[in-house]
Amino acid sequence: MGRKRKGRDISGWLVVDKPAGMTSTAVVNKVRWALDAKKAGHAGTLDPEATGVLAVALGEATKTVPYITDALKAYTFTVRLGQATNTDDAEGEVIAESGLRPTDDEIKQALLPFVGEIMQVPPKFSAVKIDGQRAYKLARDGEDVELAARPLWVEELVLVDRPDPDHVVLEMTCGKGGYVRSIARDLGEALGCYGHVKELRRIWSGPFEAEDGLSIEQIDEMAKTPALDDYLRPLEEGLADLPELKCTPEGATRLRNGNPGMVLAGDVEYGDEAWASFDGKAVAVGIYKSGELHPSRVFAG
Repeated sequence: MGRKRKGRDISGWLVVDKPAGMTSTAVVNKVRWALDAKKAGHAGTLDPEATGVLAVALGEATKTVPYITDALKAYTFTVRLGQATNTDDAEGEVIAESGLRPTDDEIKQALLPFVGEIMQVPPKFSAVKIDGQRAYKLARDGEDVELAARPLWVEELVLVDRPDPDHVVLEMTCGKGGYVRSIARDLGEALGCYGHVKELRRIWSGPFEAEDGLSIEQIDEMAKTPALDDYLRPLEEGLADLPELKCTPEGATRLRNGNPGMVLAGDVEYGDEAWASFDGKAVAVGIYKSGELHPSRVFAG
């Protein structure tokens, strides 16, 4: 019989402004330690050198992680033109160079095909699995990694600054599974000059914004004190993209037991996914059918 994990049964979201040089897993471990939380996870990995919003879910909020992972996210990033690297970012080795430097207008034109539903090949140095192994491990071992293209929804991709001929700053809003490094690589190829990501920052993810995030230093300062608890945001924020349906007292009891429960009429149709609330608190997520919510995830009361 496995040992029970020690810690407090606390639920909610803590928004962190991740610093460069720290893995997403390390941030989660730091938050779990600082809050003495029994359970924690994050919504959407950031590369170690990337900065910005990393939303950490605690307790029952971990059940809402998929909805933040699926939500739109926005990034601002700097592309170094004229160089391709084996990792598609500044951490890798330069594998090709070009003296060509496109104009701003040429860059804006080249960005257009990257908007909408696109097909994107992940970087060879990524966590994508190939026959059960991470691509980056195979790439580090010198194996020729072949990754399949996958669909990505890009809501917006715009040029926001051109500090010098070698660098361009872009802002992108996209859906789940986007690799900014692939955008930089493919843009460089489209322009005929190569490119890789020099700096990357996630400015928002679903309802969470980097400017509202705590720094690691702030978390350290408030660790193990009630002051840090005050920054916890309700787990319901993780359900912002789903319609809310209020349920009756009887419905709430049935839902908490894993059974279909009666909900009040709302702006949903038969077969829609929604979440049920009682007294403002999330009870369950499920599928709406004929006046009842059929639960797929149930939250502890």
